[in-house]
Amino acid sequence: MGTRDHGGEGRDDPAATTPGPFRGLWRLGAHGLYAVERTGLVLIVLATMCATYLKIRSMITGEEVTISDLLLLFIYLEVVSMSSVYWRAHKLPVRMPLYIAMVALARYLMFTAGHIDAVRIVALALAILVLALAVLVLRFGHRRYPYVETRNGARGEDREDHALP
Repeated sequence: MGTRDHGGEGRDDPAATTPGPFRGLWRLGAHGLYAVERTGLVLIVLATMCATYLKIRSMITGEEVTISDLLLLFIYLEVVSMSSVYWRAHKLPVRMPLYIAMVALARYLMFTAGHIDAVRIVALALAILVLALAVLVLRFGHRRYPYVETRNGARGEDREDHALP
């Protein structure tokens, strides 16, 4: 898996082709955005860990664990996992937010099923089905039409040289 070049003189570095007076500004901006990205990820993980702790504490003090509580903990775990993948790969697989959305809708459906009408229940179930179908389409697409590795190991269709030498 390729690594992202943050401000270096690499082949994919826009700063390498930026006119002289703006090259330093471009690198400063790239490093600044990288720092904001990393700080945001750390804050997301810390907030998720805090929410997990508070939920577990409320389950212990209330001496009750429901399926809704477990699904919420699963959502928290998925958010941490998604952050970890993004931290390492600098890419966010679209499937992960879809999984989180499916679990969130299922949790909402379980939590409110006795208080909403049948039309909304069917609509929520259909929304979960549409998300599941989207995951299947994405999985099929990645299997049938995988990304082509480029010379520097990066993946994606935005590269000019799709074929390996």
